[in-house]
Amino acid sequence: MIVAEIIERLRARTGSPFGLIEGAAELASLGNAQPTALPAAYVYTAEEAAEPNDRIGAVLQRLEIDIAVVVIAGNVSDATGAAAASDIESLKRFVRSALVGWEPPAADDIVTNVGARIVRVRDGAVWCEMTFATALYETDEEA
Repeated sequence: MIVAEIIERLRARTGSPFGLIEGAAELASLGNAQPTALPAAYVYTAEEAAEPNDRIGAVLQRLEIDIAVVVIAGNVSDATGAAAASDIESLKRFVRSALVGWEPPAADDIVTNVGARIVRVRDGAVWCEMTFATALYETDEEA
């Protein structure tokens, strides 16, 4: 649910530079290929970690969720990816400005920035995985 909300937020954001914004299944289907449109962003849950239950005889657990946004920039002006690496910085700024401080409707906490790392540089494209965190509470109570 939170991944879908983040995808929608990035798609709806005014001035979006992305040619496509999709999820984990579409990223996995790429294999070694490049996306059909650049720049591109792929959003998925990178990790979840639950804290211990806070109740006796009931459930109240905080679930920390790390969301990855893989940003792919391509710039054909050079095959090494140096031009795309420059473009990636503006894409990262766009994603951070859309997400940091925002609380997805399905979450119980705002989105914070965890970090970013370059995960692939090839064929004039740079892939950067950005990580964001939010949290929700799992309970056994009816909503």
